[in-house]
Amino acid sequence: MACGSRSTSIRSNGRPGLDKLAFVSEEDKAKRATAGINDEGAPEGRDHDEPRIDPEIAARRQAALSFVRRLGDPVLKSRAAEVDRFDDSLRKQAARMGGLMVDALGVGLAAPQLGISQRMFVYRLGRDAPLAAVVNPEIEWSSGEQETLEEGCLSVPGVVVDVDRPLHVRVRAQDERGDERLIEASGLEARVIQHELDHLDGVLMLDRASREERKRAMRELRDAERERGREEAA
Repeated sequence: MACGSRSTSIRSNGRPGLDKLAFVSEEDKAKRATAGINDEGAPEGRDHDEPRIDPEIAARRQAALSFVRRLGDPVLKSRAAEVDRFDDSLRKQAARMGGLMVDALGVGLAAPQLGISQRMFVYRLGRDAPLAAVVNPEIEWSSGEQETLEEGCLSVPGVVVDVDRPLHVRVRAQDERGDERLIEASGLEARVIQHELDHLDGVLMLDRASREERKRAMRELRDAERERGREEAA
C-alpha cells in the first residue's frame, strides 16, 4: 500500500445531538428542498407532500444517477479491493466521483456505486466545504453513544430508512495522493463516513435497518417500479 510522507488530521465541528441539517449550507438546503431531495441524497420519502422539482436540477440529477449502480447489482454486495496505486488516474477518478455526487445532490459517493472495486469514497458537507476523498479507510474507534436517523442512498433512490449508528468515529485513511489522514467526526459527518464505508464492505443501509423498515422500503421500491411500468406503457 502506497503512503505519502504528509499526514493530515480533520476534526468535525459536529456536536452530540446536532441536527443532521446543520452541516449543510442554507443554499444547499434550499436547492434540495426545491428538488425534493433529503440530506442523504434521496428524494423525500415518508410523510412528505409531492415535491416541486426544478427541471434543470432534476435533469442534472438524472444524468448523474444514470452512472450509479442500483440495488441488485452484485458490485454493491462485494468487498472492494484495497487501493495500492496513487496516480493521476486515481485523482481524476476522485474528481469525477465528486462531480457526479454534487450533480446527484448527494453528500457522499463510494467507488463501488460506480461499479469500481476500490476502497475509496468522496463526500462533501455543504456547498462551501472542500471535497474530501477517503481511501483505504479503517475505523479506529466509534462511540458507544448512538443515534437513529433517516438515511437515503443514491443506489436505492426514492427510499429512506431509519439507521442506528455511532454518533462519533475516528477513521484512519489516505487521501487521493496517498497521504495519511486522521478523521475525527461527529453527527452527520460521522454518519456519512460510516454509510460510505459500508459500501466498501458490500453493506447497504437496508442491511442496517430493522426488519420492519426493510420490508417497508422493499414495498415502496416495488410500488415505484410498478408505477414506472405503468407510465412507460401509457
